[in-house]
Amino acid sequence: MNLDDTIVAIATAPGRGGIGVVRLAGPEARKIALPMLRLKHDLEPTRAIFGELIEPCGAGAPARDPEKNSSRIDEVVVTYFAKPHSYTTDDIIEISAHGSPIVLHHIVELALASGARLAEPGEFTMRAFLNGRIDLTQAEAVNDLINSQTLYQARIAAQQLEGALSRRLQPLKQKLVELIAALEAGIDFAEDDVSVLPPAQILERIAALCAPLEELAASFAYGKIVHEGLTLAIVGRPNVGKSSLFNRLVERERAIVTASPGTTRDLVSETVAIGGIPVKLVDTAGIRRALDEAESIGIRKSMEALADADLVLVVLDYSQPLAEEDHELLRQAEQRPTIVVENKCDLNHVETAKNRTGRVRTSATTGEGIPQLRDEILHHIGGQAGPQSESGFLTNLRHQDRVRESLAGLAAARVAVENKVPHEMLLLDLYSALRPLDEITGATTTDDILNLIFSTFCIGK
Repeated sequence: MNLDDTIVAIATAPGRGGIGVVRLAGPEARKIALPMLRLKHDLEPTRAIFGELIEPCGAGAPARDPEKNSSRIDEVVVTYFAKPHSYTTDDIIEISAHGSPIVLHHIVELALASGARLAEPGEFTMRAFLNGRIDLTQAEAVNDLINSQTLYQARIAAQQLEGALSRRLQPLKQKLVELIAALEAGIDFAEDDVSVLPPAQILERIAALCAPLEELAASFAYGKIVHEGLTLAIVGRPNVGKSSLFNRLVERERAIVTASPGTTRDLVSETVAIGGIPVKLVDTAGIRRALDEAESIGIRKSMEALADADLVLVVLDYSQPLAEEDHELLRQAEQRPTIVVENKCDLNHVETAKNRTGRVRTSATTGEGIPQLRDEILHHIGGQAGPQSESGFLTNLRHQDRVRESLAGLAAARVAVENKVPHEMLLLDLYSALRPLDEITGATTTDDILNLIFSTFCIGK
């Protein structure tokens, strides 16, 4: 990728709006932008200047007579960020116009005609990374922040953007580099009586690296849920209140509810935020012996939803004894993380319904037990992780794979020490542990990986 040319793109979302922003970045940004602008004041770094968007008289031509308004297209606000104090460390010009797609595209066309190049997806952020302003974990956090569905996700992405994961990794990388340096010195300067670390000390230092890396790897289970959300299937017999419970959790009348059993024939889904985690709720058809083909298809889809869900809500009728379908559902749900909900707790219950422990009792009609159910869902998915969310954790499968590769390298190094392998060979394992950590932050990353990461960004970021 050429970092010496000037790129341009619309930085705001597609569509019409009150304001739209076109961003230029590169050494020719000022030169390209000025002919299309009539400004009230000269451009100054980090200062917003009011002006007008005009049709330029030609390449490099001066602004037209201010008294003549025939060439004016729009009123704009222009902000100049001087190199290196900008998002990409290049000169950047941001032109804020009214959010008309026609006007914004015209600005881009004027810039292209004057020598700019249309930016690739994520190219502004890639330049920020390649120019050393941010590391790769921070660059990936930019995309996570843009794609956040909940405020909690945005807060976690902002922490990663501030370098939370990098700060957690840096001391570990430093300790590993120090161990490698000590062994290298012992090999290179053996004739100078430089002491070589004894095996027990090497093993101790490897163990000190493995423990925090294992903890970091374990954080991915929760981080993946924060990043991607999870699917929760609501299953049960007909008329136990699944759809009413679904509506309570969604907080609106999303699913049809009637007194007749078997109302739901197809899957109904909605995504809600529970404790800041995006949860896709799936209301399913009541499971029983089907009365017709449509219901049979719905029940089959219910069983598929149960098998695919990250978490299952098995809904029972608290006012009725357990039926054979209930027992069968409970047996199948044992294979997956499950919450058993006894709904209709506002009704009189039969004697056989007593003494059921470890279950959440709710009333979809009155709302009783719904807060407790939300808490139980949060408990099953890890809750808001508290301290670990403040110290950086893994939300990205690529990061998880690299941490596991690093741990594998350290495990091989430990075996090498125990088998009294020469230090020259031991170093190969330690370097195998260091390289994946460098790949997380981008210290050593192939172009293919960079292109894959930044191709998921929107154009203009």
